[in-house]
Amino acid sequence: MTATADAEAAANELTPLADYLGSVLRRLRALPPLDLDLTQAYGNVLAEDVVAPHSFPAFDQAAVDGYAARWEDLSGAGRATGYHPGPPGSRTVRLNVVGDLGAASWRPVRLTPGSCFSVAAGAPLPVTADVVVPVEWTDQGMAAVEIFRTPKRGYGVRRAGEELPAGTLLARAGTYVSPALVAVFAATGIGHVVVRPCPRVVVVATGDELVDVGRGSQPGQVVDANSHALTAAAAEVGALAYRVGICDDDPEGLRGLLEDQTLRADLIITTGGTGTGPGDMVRRILSRREGGRAGPVTFTEVALYPGTALGFGTVGAEEVPVVCLPGEPGAALIGFEVLARPAINLLAGAEPVFRPSVRAHLLETITSPGGLREFRPAHVAERRGGGYTVQPLSGGPFTLSGLAEANGLMVLGERVTAAAAGSTVDVLLLDRRR
Repeated sequence: MTATADAEAAANELTPLADYLGSVLRRLRALPPLDLDLTQAYGNVLAEDVVAPHSFPAFDQAAVDGYAARWEDLSGAGRATGYHPGPPGSRTVRLNVVGDLGAASWRPVRLTPGSCFSVAAGAPLPVTADVVVPVEWTDQGMAAVEIFRTPKRGYGVRRAGEELPAGTLLARAGTYVSPALVAVFAATGIGHVVVRPCPRVVVVATGDELVDVGRGSQPGQVVDANSHALTAAAAEVGALAYRVGICDDDPEGLRGLLEDQTLRADLIITTGGTGTGPGDMVRRILSRREGGRAGPVTFTEVALYPGTALGFGTVGAEEVPVVCLPGEPGAALIGFEVLARPAINLLAGAEPVFRPSVRAHLLETITSPGGLREFRPAHVAERRGGGYTVQPLSGGPFTLSGLAEANGLMVLGERVTAAAAGSTVDVLLLDRRR
């Protein structure tokens, strides 16, 4: 048997990524909902559809500073030239200014023929007013005003419920609460909403070889980049992320640390020790059978490149979910995108749980390992005529520099061993937003 055939045979023994993801995500449930004051709702995911209880605007109001008038009183202003001041022959309309209305005005008033009110943007409109003449189209008179130009009927007017009538569906369950959505809720009279809480995610790096940042690596030492990167990645998704730091390859120490973290975590992410080597303590400890029962975490060889070894299970009496990612930084970040990110979104109740994807034209011929679904850092760009192009970044998926520059992850399926320039491939968009 050739080396290629050996590799393909080994790949055939791996669990397809789609099957593995399905089996993991089916074990997770969105966190229980809670009712939050609107000022605390930002960044959470709605647990219920939200419907406008009141209209927006709530009353007829001026959209611009100017003069609220009846359109029929303005007919003919500026008709000779279309604008005034101008050449001789242009006509103006003179109206009596009977009062001023600001945004805080509340007494109802009514226009009579030949009269108008000076109004500020946001002020309630007088009854029968159907146009607001902008200040710049007038002589800005106080007792009486000369109007040089006639707007169209309805200009400068916002009618009650024009933007959002009462009963409008403002947002569906599964939607992230953005600052703009907070404004919409507040404007329609909503003071609190039912949301899923942001998942609390604890990140633990494991390995005797790890040292903290702020120094260079020496032989036998590796700077812990993973826990910092994964904590940032969890925060980017919207989680409340906590970096515990480095845990040595000590069985009792690891068990005790994980047990302690279950008290403040909705999800625990470990990095390192998922392989089958002599130093891979996370796998040996968390998959160990005790009392005839399987370990709390199952480790699976997944048809994923990079980083085939992934773990998932629960720890502690509270059965907190735990995701175990490889120790190689590139594989850890890809594993986060593939497994941990959708898990966090599912816990948060967000929809969809996966990043958006597009089909893009490949700019360079590439090869890919057979039998594995590869996620390769790439740069995606929109084409002028529509669609996208994608350029793979040098170094492949293991390079941190490539991941740092990427705005997309090119996805090459298990059956793809080569993709020619000009062919179309799937790309996950790393827009760095939820």
